[in-house]
Amino acid sequence: MADDVKPDAQLIQPEVSSEKPLARVQAMPWLIVIVLLAAVAWLVWRAFIYKEEGDPVGSAMLAFEKQNSLTVFSSRFEVVAESVDKRGVFNIDLLESRQAAIIPATVEYRLDLSQMDRDRFAWDEETETLDVILPVLKISRPNLDEAESKTFTEGTYVSRDASSDLARNNSRQAERKAAEFAKNPEVLRMARSAAKEAVRQNLAIPLQVAGYGDVTVNVRFDGEAAPEA
Repeated sequence: MADDVKPDAQLIQPEVSSEKPLARVQAMPWLIVIVLLAAVAWLVWRAFIYKEEGDPVGSAMLAFEKQNSLTVFSSRFEVVAESVDKRGVFNIDLLESRQAAIIPATVEYRLDLSQMDRDRFAWDEETETLDVILPVLKISRPNLDEAESKTFTEGTYVSRDASSDLARNNSRQAERKAAEFAKNPEVLRMARSAAKEAVRQNLAIPLQVAGYGDVTVNVRFDGEAAPEA
């Protein structure tokens, strides 16, 4: 009996496909969209929501960094000066002349911002309040507007030298009186009030822009009592 001869079994090799799985192909666009949405969300959060923990005192000092002084108040007023000139020979006064002058004067009140170091600022994070202590105001030398002055001269004969001396004496007198008037308590009160308001505006707005919100700025001068809580 002849042995049955079976044909050799043929091994069928599966074809290897180079195509990517359909699920992976379909997922790629969605991954790109998710990444883009995440990036946009991060940018929006960073620009409008995120508030970096900063230094309010540093931000306040930065607002004054480029200014050496700040003119906070200017006062213009008129002062009256009067001088007498006597001239003669052998100690005998032969000629006497008198001149009165009404001279406009302007005085400016300035803050020396170079003195505004960190010790003059105090930040209360709980109440979002910035306390500021200002140095004493500096008063400028009076600026006399002699071109707009009014003069009244009396005398039988007023020489050129006498006229020059009268004008010079009146100018000195007017400057001295203007400097005294600039220290008048009522004028100083208005200058200090203007200084406080100017500092509040110069600090509150930059702090809001920096992201600290509606900050309360309390301002006082050296020697003044702190506001009650």
